[in-house]
Amino acid sequence: MELSKVTLEIFTKLEQQWLSHCEAGRKTRILSIDGGGTTGIVAGASLIHLEDQIRLKTGDPHAQIADFFDLVAGTGIGAVLAAMLVADDGSGRPLYTARDAVTSVAEKNSDLFKARLAGVFCRGRRYSGSSMDKALSELLTRDDGKVLTLKDTCKPLLIPCYDLKSSAPFVFSRADASESPSFDFELRKVCRATSATPRLFKPFDLSSVDGKTSCSAVDGGLVMNNPAAAAVTHALNNKRDFPSVNGVEDLLVLSLGNGPLSGRKPRRDGDCSASSVVDIVLDGVSETIDQMVGNAFCWNRTDYVRIQAFGLANEGVVGLRSEEVEVLKERGVETLPFGGKRLLTETNGQRIEGFVQRLVACGKSSLPPSPCKDSAVSPLANGH
Repeated sequence: MELSKVTLEIFTKLEQQWLSHCEAGRKTRILSIDGGGTTGIVAGASLIHLEDQIRLKTGDPHAQIADFFDLVAGTGIGAVLAAMLVADDGSGRPLYTARDAVTSVAEKNSDLFKARLAGVFCRGRRYSGSSMDKALSELLTRDDGKVLTLKDTCKPLLIPCYDLKSSAPFVFSRADASESPSFDFELRKVCRATSATPRLFKPFDLSSVDGKTSCSAVDGGLVMNNPAAAAVTHALNNKRDFPSVNGVEDLLVLSLGNGPLSGRKPRRDGDCSASSVVDIVLDGVSETIDQMVGNAFCWNRTDYVRIQAFGLANEGVVGLRSEEVEVLKERGVETLPFGGKRLLTETNGQRIEGFVQRLVACGKSSLPPSPCKDSAVSPLANGH
C-alpha cells in the first residue's frame, strides 16, 4: 500500500511537470495539406503567404511555419511539402522555409512526375517510380548525407497511405516512430508511399528501419486526401504529445486544399474512365472531410479555416508568382453546418492573414520533448 502511494506521488509530480510546459488557454495548432494533382499550386501559394505573414506580424525575418504549428499533416504532394517544412536540419530547425520548399518542389516537378514510356498496348499516362524515388531522395536527404526518417522532424508529422497487404489505411506518424523503430520509416519512402496513385504509379513496397513492419502502399488520397480529420483525431487522442487537448475547442486548424481535380478538365457526360473516377474520389474525400471538420467547429468557425481554390481551370505550375496571386485573390468559400457552402467576401489571402493573427497571438509552439521518446518500449501491433 505504501509503495502504491509513493508511485502515485511520483507520477503526479511527473504529470504536473509535463503539463507545466503547456500554457493555460494556448491552443494546439494544426496545419493540414491536401493531396491531389502534381503541382500543389493552391497549397504552395498558401504556404508562402502564410510564412510571409508570420514574419510580418512577428517582426522576425527568420520565423518559419514550424515555429507556430504543433502538428503538420499531408497527403500526396501535400505530404512532400509537409515533410520538407518539418524535416530537421540537424540543429532542431526546419530544413526548408516555405518558399524554399515550394521552389524546390517546382524545380523537381518534372522529375517527381516524369512520364514513363509506355508499351504499344498500354493505355493512359503513367509516371516513372524510379525518377520520383531519386527526386524525393534529393529533397529529403541532408547535406551531410543523413537520410531522414520520421523521427528526424522538428514537429509531429502525420502522413497517410492505403496498405494493400492489410486492406486498410496506414498512417505514418512521428509519435509511432518515437515509440518503436518498427514504425520509423525513411521520409522519402513515406512520401513515395502516399503519392502512389494507382492509375499513375505501381504500388510501392516499403519497410520500417528495422525491417519488422512493411506495407504495399497506394495513394493516401484514396482514403484521406484531406488529412485534417486524421490530424484532429490524432491530437485529441495522443496525450503524450498533446496533454492539454481535451476537445476541439483546444485546437486551431488551417486546412489547405489543392483545387478540385474533377473540375480542372472538361468531362463528357457519363464519363466513367479510371482517371475520371479517381479524380472524383479524391475530390469527394476532401469535401466530405471538410464538411465533417466544419461541423465539429461550427460553434467557433474562426478556429477552423479551409483554403481552397475552385477557379483553377487548368493546372498551373507551383512557384509561379502569377499563379500564386490568382489563388490568393480568389474569394474564400466556407462550408455551412450540415451541408452547403457560402461564398465569403474575404479572399483566400485575407483569410490566411486573419488566421495568422490568431496564430501569432498564441505565441511560438513550445512542445517539450516527449518524456518517453528515447525509452525502450515494446513494438506496437501491426495495423495500428
